[in-house]
Amino acid sequence: MRVSDVRKNFQGSEVLKGVSLTVEKGDVIVILGPSGSGKTTFLRCMNFLERADSGTMEFGGETLDLAKVTSKQIYQIRKKTGFVFQNYCLFNNKTALQNVTEGLIVGRGMKKEAAVAIGKKALDRVGLSDRYDFYPHQLSGGQQQRVGIARAIAPNPEVIFFDEPTSALDPELIGEVLNVIKDLAGDGITMVVVTHEMEFAREVGTRILFMDQGLVTEENTPEAFFRMPKNERTRQFLARFMK
Repeated sequence: MRVSDVRKNFQGSEVLKGVSLTVEKGDVIVILGPSGSGKTTFLRCMNFLERADSGTMEFGGETLDLAKVTSKQIYQIRKKTGFVFQNYCLFNNKTALQNVTEGLIVGRGMKKEAAVAIGKKALDRVGLSDRYDFYPHQLSGGQQQRVGIARAIAPNPEVIFFDEPTSALDPELIGEVLNVIKDLAGDGITMVVVTHEMEFAREVGTRILFMDQGLVTEENTPEAFFRMPKNERTRQFLARFMK
């Protein structure tokens, strides 16, 4: 996937000022930056949860104009991608298994028996083999987020987007979610992850992007990014988080 020169304006405020990103198979791209830098908006534009004002996407042999993309094209892109939200976004009236299978049955027309088999396998993969029939209110925040991850991996997407997947969790639950993401990365799943978890970025990322005020101001390997940041703004950010 390659996205180029993505721009987004909200009520006269330019949130994205020409952001570009190339994702190769097996990459774990980690996007860092201060709050309000445009990280989440950029991620949402790549999965069409927000409509970019301009920019292009090359994916699956097609080049798309992000401002003019059709509903059919969006559907085709979303069939190849997964999205993990900050706040889980589960159906409260459905069990963990039903939350995973709903998109397979309704969105992709899969038969229920096949969807259930895939859903159970996805939940097993995130360590929830004993929670198929639990409702969200019966699960901890970390378990709910793992259901969200299972839902994202169930269709076997080419790329998964993670939007600050631990930001809504209590500190003691963060590790269990990060460990699941690390395991998926170890299996070669391609990811783009917005996070503030520095050790995760250093350990798991294949490339780090730093965003500030709607721009990518630095991009490098994790080792170079953390040891020898080039940009003064990057150094200020790391000094705050790497005490």
